[in-house]
Amino acid sequence: MADEQEEVGSRSVASVERAMDVLLLFGRSGQPDLGVTEIGNELGLTKAAVHRILTALRSRRLISADPTTRRYALGPAAVALGRAYLARTDLRLLAAPELRTLSAESGETATLSVRRGDTRLYADQVVPPQDLRIDVALGTPYPLHAGASSKVILAFLGDEEIDVYLTQRHLDALTDRTVTNTAKLRKELALIRKRGYATSLGERQEGAAAIAAPVLDYDGCVIAALSVAGPQSRFRSRLSECAPMVVAAAQRLSAEFGFGDKGE
Repeated sequence: MADEQEEVGSRSVASVERAMDVLLLFGRSGQPDLGVTEIGNELGLTKAAVHRILTALRSRRLISADPTTRRYALGPAAVALGRAYLARTDLRLLAAPELRTLSAESGETATLSVRRGDTRLYADQVVPPQDLRIDVALGTPYPLHAGASSKVILAFLGDEEIDVYLTQRHLDALTDRTVTNTAKLRKELALIRKRGYATSLGERQEGAAAIAAPVLDYDGCVIAALSVAGPQSRFRSRLSECAPMVVAAAQRLSAEFGFGDKGE
């Protein structure tokens, strides 16, 4: 009897796992809807098995069906789950472990920045136990063209938003190293987007060196930037060394917001 109960339990778990696989497929496919054959081919399931799973998911409104096309899409219950997750997702709370790790591994100040319109502001920081270090002012707005965190946010905006910023805003100089030439900045933004991170040597704050990477959401939109910054005299030569750790931290945080679930 015990063996039979265990076998039934195993089958039940397997059924639940297959149902979850189907549901997750809709999230990462990048298509608005899927057909039975597509689902079966992708997951290695028979059409009969796919139909049974879709029927169960439809009964809970996790999946909806178009009677005309006979294709399936995420239902209102799935959308509600996504909204509930995002409502409980605190950017600063999720970023805190990454900031602590970045500061400990680099020996420098790690920061979290968010966009506010045409500006960027620091939302959090973790500073190292060193007398000579970079401290940032939380909540102070800075333009999107000055500094590593600002430039990485600007670089990962949509092309239209970048054009609007560069054509309608005067590129004021915060230091004598701030990039104020539009053509030069466009080239740098393209490079930043290609390699996945930005650097700065005294562009926002004199004597500071920094490297920043973007935090992206489910749709690939930039929502924040992670950065490591230190005095140029100490940190300038280590920018390349620290780039992979900053990018990796930003990618982990991006995954918390769903980036990569569609196969990016």
